Amino acid sequence: MKIAQVAPLYESVPPKYYGGTERVVSYLTEELVNMGHDVTLFASGDSETKAKLISPVSESLRLDRSKDPIIYHTLLLEKVLQNIESFDIVHFHIDCMHFPLVRRCGAAHVTTLHGRLDLPDLLSLYKEFYELPVVSISNSQREPLPKLNYQGTVYHGLPKDLYNFNETGGKYLAFLGRISPEKRPDRAIKIARKAGIKLKIAAKVDKIDKEYFNTEIKPLLKDPKIEFIGEIGEKEKGKFLGNALALLFPIDWLEPFGLVMIEAFACGTPVIAYRCGSVPEIVDDTVTGFIVDDIKSAVKAVGNIEKIDRRMCRKVFENRFSVSLMAKNYLKIYNNIIWKYAVAAV
Repeated sequence: MKIAQVAPLYESVPPKYYGGTERVVSYLTEELVNMGHDVTLFASGDSETKAKLISPVSESLRLDRSKDPIIYHTLLLEKVLQNIESFDIVHFHIDCMHFPLVRRCGAAHVTTLHGRLDLPDLLSLYKEFYELPVVSISNSQREPLPKLNYQGTVYHGLPKDLYNFNETGGKYLAFLGRISPEKRPDRAIKIARKAGIKLKIAAKVDKIDKEYFNTEIKPLLKDPKIEFIGEIGEKEKGKFLGNALALLFPIDWLEPFGLVMIEAFACGTPVIAYRCGSVPEIVDDTVTGFIVDDIKSAVKAVGNIEKIDRRMCRKVFENRFSVSLMAKNYLKIYNNIIWKYAVAAV
């Protein structure tokens, strides 16, 4: 099958540091190539892939903030359209900017919705583009907009050899990802303090969240048991997660998936997560971690974390969240869409 993968240009594929969407695009692209498919990746020029790479910009936009993202994503779409007739299907991961174009080009395509769907403006958007085929990354993601043209739900997957399994773990709690109000690092700090256990925070601080970090989080870092590491890359992540007693995921928003949870499972590390968004779909309560509703129950979960079998966390990862399963599920959707477009063209 000839497949195009279209990624955002903000980060390279795979990203050097934080970048969940670009990381998933990379895993999917490489697995499809390994399966023998002819794949073209549209992404920034500093991306690394075994697929054919086409790019409108030499490096990711995060590395050069002077570049206008609208201009370069417009150029990205032009390159896709210049080549679109050579693909059996085009898989977009760039939100909605391509919608007016694909509606008119007649080519088989699908869009994975990587973000939250509870934003008010999306009602008008999808009222207009109701017929375009989309994929959700969790069933809970669909709840704000249940009537879209969903082709299926495909959970994210990771290569099985990406992280080493750590059967023993360590003695600290981990918080990994991004410092922002909806991720609630303040909750993670409170949980660790009340549990009397060291917390290591490996997270980036976006420009938009700097004030929140400086006013709400930075003062809490004076506690010697709270260690702020900052942003880490892929090479450091396996050790960081694998050596943790548990991952804290105390979110306060409709998280559409939460890639860090399955990264923890891959290392054998259980997850303590708040009951929001996709969490009940990803975490098997009392099997791969604990689903909690408040600080008190989270602290209790920390005290019971030794009851979680780290081997089971790894097993669940391999059975439910591998890249091979993700690729197979997407291929089923690709075939269905290609067939629908072929029938419509007759």
